Amino acid sequence: MISEQNYTMLCDFYQLTMGNGYLKSGYANRIAYFDVFFRRVPDGGGCAVCAGLEQVIEYIENLRFDERDIDYLRSKGIFSEDFLKYLRDFKFEGDIYAIPEGTPVFPNEPIITVRAPAIQAQLIETMLLLLINHQSLIATKASRIVRAAQGRAVSEFGSRRAQGASGAILGARAAYIGGCAGTACVMADELYGVPATGTMAHSWVQMFDSELEAFEEYCRVYPHSATLLVDTYSVLKSGVPNAIKAFDNILKPLGARPVGIRLDSGDIAYLSAEARKMLDDAGYPDCKIVASNSLDEHIIADLLRQGAKVDLFGVGERLITAASEPVFGGVYKLCATEENGEIIPKIKISENVVKITNPHYKKLYRIYDKKTGKAVADQICVYDEVIDESKPLELFDPDFTWKRKRVENFTARELQIPIFKSGRLVYEPPQIEEIKKYCEQQMDTMWESVLRFENPHNYYVDLSKKLWDIKHRLLDNRREVT
Repeated sequence: MISEQNYTMLCDFYQLTMGNGYLKSGYANRIAYFDVFFRRVPDGGGCAVCAGLEQVIEYIENLRFDERDIDYLRSKGIFSEDFLKYLRDFKFEGDIYAIPEGTPVFPNEPIITVRAPAIQAQLIETMLLLLINHQSLIATKASRIVRAAQGRAVSEFGSRRAQGASGAILGARAAYIGGCAGTACVMADELYGVPATGTMAHSWVQMFDSELEAFEEYCRVYPHSATLLVDTYSVLKSGVPNAIKAFDNILKPLGARPVGIRLDSGDIAYLSAEARKMLDDAGYPDCKIVASNSLDEHIIADLLRQGAKVDLFGVGERLITAASEPVFGGVYKLCATEENGEIIPKIKISENVVKITNPHYKKLYRIYDKKTGKAVADQICVYDEVIDESKPLELFDPDFTWKRKRVENFTARELQIPIFKSGRLVYEPPQIEEIKKYCEQQMDTMWESVLRFENPHNYYVDLSKKLWDIKHRLLDNRREVT
């Protein structure tokens, strides 16, 4: 989808004014290092799920300025002809490193690192953030909802409430990565292989002279995949009884079994329990009950606590828009420059402490306990550091340095992998099924205390001693200047 559209001009105007300025100031070819990271997990959660890398790759591979773009920029009257010529011949020539899609991630970790000439690195900021922020937000929300369902399948139903076409399509993709079993969005299946499913709406039932006729006709058309929507008129008085009659009259003579019924309104806990009894008594204990109607992780968890007899959940608007917190908050910050082969760390300082950045070209490790296979902590290091697994590792809180933890018998995995080298793609994106499976496996390495919804355990993301020293030296130097 991204590859079919030239999104080069989907950038903030300042990226172009700065690019023009870099060229005029002789900084065009200065190598810059930028990190994509976020500062806080949405919904007060313990971890997020990163997604959107495949679309970042498509975007980078299709970066180009056509003559219409050049003419538009010339009409603004502020860009030099040298800069317009630079854009006409534009080709991304940098390096990009990224954490694979589906990986659990935490605040302040570099999800993507860009090393490129200053103009190029600056230009791609907006689109990288757009793609990573949106899909990571939806994948994170989906992960929460799927965990709330406690092993019951969750399908994404939200296209009609999404923010635009790409919000629906890429949102469905992200939801699948986060753990959903499928989507109602046909285009997400066609483009990305997210399994599309669906049966009927209320209009099907209303179209016929009676509810029973509607159900019977649907069973005739789809005898091996019949799921009937039973709340058009009355779930218990007509919907479920008529569904049972249709199963008896149409499916039973064919030797077929119904797939399910769907509840889309009312007291789901009560209605599902009563419907379950009616279906079991009628000889259909294998008929699944699907529930929808403005669900989210909290409602689903509450329904299950109440004893709801629901086998599958369809979740729409509150998933596809991440309604409870619809902003991921990822940022793109300069962390270093390179001059004559020397990497010079850069830091952004703020009166707001959480906005002080981690400087330098960095490397991110995840530390796993060998005995349990669970992740213990992450450590952000300087790019040339290597963690020695044969020696104990001392971790310390970067804010409260007296809080320390000694880790032994561990493995350290570097999370970022190369995606582009000198503008050339060196990574083959996995299939969506592989990403989904990988996400599930990686979530299993997280302790339940990190994944709980209420007051999750604070998973530690620590700085190496070398990086901590560099950061605080820069802070001290800045204080001396001011």
